[in-house]
Amino acid sequence: MAMQSSIVYLDYNATTPVDDRVLERMFPFFKQQYANPSSPHLFALQAQEEIDFAQQDLAHLINCRASELTFTSGATEAINMAIKGLTYGHRKHIICASTEHNAVLECCRYMETKGYAVTYLPVDKDGIIDLKTLENSITTDTALVCVMLVNNETGVMQDIPSIATLTHQAGAWFLCDATQAVGKIPIDVKQMQIDFMPISAHKFYGPKGIGALYTNPAIGSLEPLLHGGRQQQGMRSGTLNVPGIIGIGTAAAIAKQEMTNQNKLILTLRDTLEKSILEIDETFVNGHLHKRIFNTTNISLRGLHSQEMILALGNIAVSSGSACSSVTHRPSPILQAMGLKDEDNLSAIRFSLGRFTTDHDIDYTLDRIKKIVTKLRG
Repeated sequence: MAMQSSIVYLDYNATTPVDDRVLERMFPFFKQQYANPSSPHLFALQAQEEIDFAQQDLAHLINCRASELTFTSGATEAINMAIKGLTYGHRKHIICASTEHNAVLECCRYMETKGYAVTYLPVDKDGIIDLKTLENSITTDTALVCVMLVNNETGVMQDIPSIATLTHQAGAWFLCDATQAVGKIPIDVKQMQIDFMPISAHKFYGPKGIGALYTNPAIGSLEPLLHGGRQQQGMRSGTLNVPGIIGIGTAAAIAKQEMTNQNKLILTLRDTLEKSILEIDETFVNGHLHKRIFNTTNISLRGLHSQEMILALGNIAVSSGSACSSVTHRPSPILQAMGLKDEDNLSAIRFSLGRFTTDHDIDYTLDRIKKIVTKLRG
């Protein structure tokens, strides 16, 4: 097969390219419709109206009211807002899965320094939480349970409605990090009984630097992280990122319309890639084979180091785990929590596909991987 000079991008869980339609919709808000929406004049009111439309589109994607969304700089800020801003009262216990994203784990570690007790729930070898273990971990002191919908490294999906039910039965609130799920699969925050849900636009073809926090109105107000001009009902002060908000709204509208058909195509490509890689000796998938999102596969190639493979792949963009931690070249804490030995952990590669992945990308990648594995093992 002929060499390809352009990038073959299979790292969509780290970030997605901005869709051209999103970019086109954003452009006027940099140069023509640049007003600060908090100003009192007509020019500003027009900007605010466009923000309202974008907020409605995002709300429609997850089935909530626009007023239940607060715009942030991304999911990390949204997670910090929820965990640090919640009024805990007399309850001083938090539960989170051991395979959560660092944004959740680090917030929980911060809360421990403030006198809160945190239980880090184990997962099984497939990355799934045992509901009985969760139930036994919840006490009358539990205020918040944090479990992500889709794992960023393995794609493994948790039984969110059941987890939420157990949480609410104990009178606690439920935070579900759906950063890797929003815009990819249907989400209904009401049906799934989610109280807090962080969102990040750059995971579903919107721009970086804009996200949102869904908050169940029954929670009431949060203690804000940012104090200032009291924008967004005082939840998050600061001049609104108008182009970013237009971008996340447009990305949400496109996802709502195209999600179903797109997912089938991506699933077919993911399965083709996975099946062919597993034909190589000493390879296996990390995570549950069925309870996972359609675009992700995490595969260990035993006896090889993932960083060596990634360098050898060159113009094929894949990763060895979370974009936030893969630069450390250390075993993935998520795969460690699943019981993977360090040797197999360090040989794991995450392939995450997306809207612009093609048949040619997969064929080219498979050809390169087989040649590189033969060379490195030889």
